[in-house]
Amino acid sequence: MAHLKSLFDLTGKTALITGGSRGLGLQIAEALGEYGARIAISARKHDELESAVAHLAGLGISARAYPADMGKADGPKALADAALADGPVDILVNNAGATWGAKATEITPEAWARVMNININHLFFLTQEIGRRAMIPGGGGKIVNIASVAGLQGHHHSLQGTIAYNASKGAVVNFTRALAAEWGQHGITVNALAPGFFPSKMTRGTLDLYEAEIAGRSPLGKIGGADDLKGAALLFCSAASGHITGQILTVDGGSTII
Repeated sequence: MAHLKSLFDLTGKTALITGGSRGLGLQIAEALGEYGARIAISARKHDELESAVAHLAGLGISARAYPADMGKADGPKALADAALADGPVDILVNNAGATWGAKATEITPEAWARVMNININHLFFLTQEIGRRAMIPGGGGKIVNIASVAGLQGHHHSLQGTIAYNASKGAVVNFTRALAAEWGQHGITVNALAPGFFPSKMTRGTLDLYEAEIAGRSPLGKIGGADDLKGAALLFCSAASGHITGQILTVDGGSTII
């Protein structure tokens, strides 16, 4: 019988986290690194990657950085090529994302395509590359997709419309379930976290205007904090979730239950 603490130990595992230079991705990198994982982070901006690597080093966590633009057609394969050239990937956290604020009557085809490409199309293609080149041959792996409560419900009518984001995150939810069903036979678990509002570059504009209102609609009376996603991410990335797959865990202070 495994000691309970050992179920969370990630020593010897490599975790690739997209969008890992800031926000939720960096929070997850901190958690997985603290529990022993070798960290690999990707992001579009070199300076933000360098800053994140330095930040992690300050916490005693060694991290490799891979500049990658998940909005480009060749982004997923280029990232997979670079990461796998340095060794197998045991844990994939699909965190990179984009949003676009616009009414359903006004969003352009270009804006819709950009959000869908980053949030679901290229998420799939990266997962496909890592799965068939590393996890399936290796006999197992952990995939964690960052969905959103926006993929489980519509947005409040008082807020800026984000129909492309909501639709793309809804796709992530069912992508998670479908892939879990298909890849379970390979020892791969596929789960998703559905955060509510957390401070980030993506949410800054909305929170500047509506933070008090959003927090007030949560039973806990607050938005997410700097450590609030760590435990859930560690669970899904570790052996502690060995019998959990195809699940969506909301981390939203209870806002979706009322």
